[in-house]
Amino acid sequence: MSRKIPLTAGETSRTACAPGLVRTGVDETTGQALTAGVLAERVGWAADLVSGMVSSLLSEHWNTTDVHTLAEGVDPAGRRLPSNAWMALRRLGWTTAPPEGVRVNDRIVRMAQEQAGRALRSVKWRADVVAGVLVTWPADPRKRTRAEWEAVRAAIPGGEHLPCSVIKGRTRQTTSYLCKHDRLPADVFELEPSPRVARMLVLSACDGQQASVERSEDGRRVLLRLQLPTRPDPVSHRDWTWVACPITLAPTIPANAVVHLPTLRVVGGKVRADLAYTHPVPKASRSGHTVALGVDWGLNTLFSAGAARLHEDGRITALGAGAQFRAAGVLAKQDRLRELSERLHAKADQYTRLADPALGGKQAVLAQEIERVSQRRSHLNDALACSAARWTVDQAIAAQARVIYLEDLRSMEAGGMGRTQNMRLSQTVRGRIAERMRHLAAEVGIAVVTVPAANTSKHCPNCLTPLRHRKAPDRPTEPGWTWAVCPDRAGCGWQGDRDHGAWRRIAARGLTHQATTVVDKTSATMVIREVIDKLEAKALISTVTQTSRKDRSKTGPTRPRTNPPAPRRRGTPSPSRPQGPAGKRPEGHAPTDRRWLPRAAHRHQGVRTISTTTNRPHWARGAVLGAGFHLHAHATPPRWADPPSDTISLTEDH
Repeated sequence: MSRKIPLTAGETSRTACAPGLVRTGVDETTGQALTAGVLAERVGWAADLVSGMVSSLLSEHWNTTDVHTLAEGVDPAGRRLPSNAWMALRRLGWTTAPPEGVRVNDRIVRMAQEQAGRALRSVKWRADVVAGVLVTWPADPRKRTRAEWEAVRAAIPGGEHLPCSVIKGRTRQTTSYLCKHDRLPADVFELEPSPRVARMLVLSACDGQQASVERSEDGRRVLLRLQLPTRPDPVSHRDWTWVACPITLAPTIPANAVVHLPTLRVVGGKVRADLAYTHPVPKASRSGHTVALGVDWGLNTLFSAGAARLHEDGRITALGAGAQFRAAGVLAKQDRLRELSERLHAKADQYTRLADPALGGKQAVLAQEIERVSQRRSHLNDALACSAARWTVDQAIAAQARVIYLEDLRSMEAGGMGRTQNMRLSQTVRGRIAERMRHLAAEVGIAVVTVPAANTSKHCPNCLTPLRHRKAPDRPTEPGWTWAVCPDRAGCGWQGDRDHGAWRRIAARGLTHQATTVVDKTSATMVIREVIDKLEAKALISTVTQTSRKDRSKTGPTRPRTNPPAPRRRGTPSPSRPQGPAGKRPEGHAPTDRRWLPRAAHRHQGVRTISTTTNRPHWARGAVLGAGFHLHAHATPPRWADPPSDTISLTEDH
């Protein structure tokens, strides 16, 4: 199978991942069908062998010198290290071996080196951040001065664009170590232990001698062939056999995608496969956009979004009133699960402090319940992220926008808005939603760009005047967070929901600053770094509407129109109905041949009430009195209702 994707003009290749489940397999040596439990057991034996070698590699090279050597990308001979982690570790001579008496092939060692190399490469960024914090340790860790902030950002590579929350988090972590040991740590390797090793098989580091994957002709399934041990401690190569495992592909994988070797994990007694695939998608551009979707993270709702258009003359107009993604029910459930988790952790900590052996059973039950609650919270966050991202991308597709400008709130720290609101803002899965949004937008060639969040909710979208925030539109004197009012009544006078004003500001800022969009090297995401005053002055939503070019001026007298008066009452007999206890005239007993109908005697009249006779025209005063527009109107019983018995009609019929 060819691994190259044919691309046309305006396309690019995209690699994504989809979950899969390995339900069964066939041992090719014996021809025996393996159940899901047996297959999970054999995959677990291989994963245990790999994780053991990964742990030994990490413990041996978990230090500043080795991590720095691997991050430099150059071996002792001055040659550039390969991009594959396992090849880089072999070039440096960092090898490992299984326990004594256990026989594995070289591809198993490869998977261990690949997993360990990825972990060692990922710690380099954390090591640089902690080193910068330690070198510029502030006098008061709780509050840095402006000079101390500038110093710590200068000491961290790329620190000028690093969110404040990251630096504060590492500062709090170091402060906790200082309080416990009465000294500062030397580096991140003293501050953090070696990471836990996941039980998984990274088959992408192997070749055909260990695993292979082939897609079926209909494109709905793949056949994964790999070598698995027949016992937990294989002593020879005869204890490894080939197993063929069919995997059903997710419907989200395109038919023209190339499927790569997956990563296998054992979760809950089942073998789960993370299937990586590559397929062509439209190429997203950084600039040249005329229609954009602005997204604002809100206080009252999860976020608000709306589209704006950039015209040839430089004007920016809003396309519609925008929309809001409301997830009040999901956020309330998250709150309940958070409170439940806090109570369970508090009880578990109390049992630990008591150190009573008789409480061991209760601690085990609490640990299981904490795990269940954590899984429920994780699944709820995943569902919320998928739903919110799908809604946002659909809004962009409907508005024919080729870019989504997303407010960058990585540095936002919730505070000053009450305990409940602060907690909800801190627990919102913004990062996961943004990640999922980029994943879905890349499939249709829509760029997702983060823009600075400075003053998006503070200034008016039409004139950039500082807004006045109120509790509600009908309470203009009470300060709040919901409603925004522009104080410039003469020139602008805009007012509306503060979140709707924010997405207008975000969309306008992105359209005017789109030429400054860059790709972040660490995260490979598109971002606008800073706000330029000259461009920000043009980021205004225009309210001037274009008039029609057709001349509609009046050139003569208006042509009179005579509207035929509506009939005041039916002038024809009622349609025939089957005779019954209700009588022959369900519309009432008022005659239809009078010119002026009598006025009702009182407002609380029944169906069969007869109005009194008057000699003056009818005055339609019913709406004023609250009894309907016409005082003489009679209600007709519905056809599906059972009318009351009419003794007179029954007597006449007989």
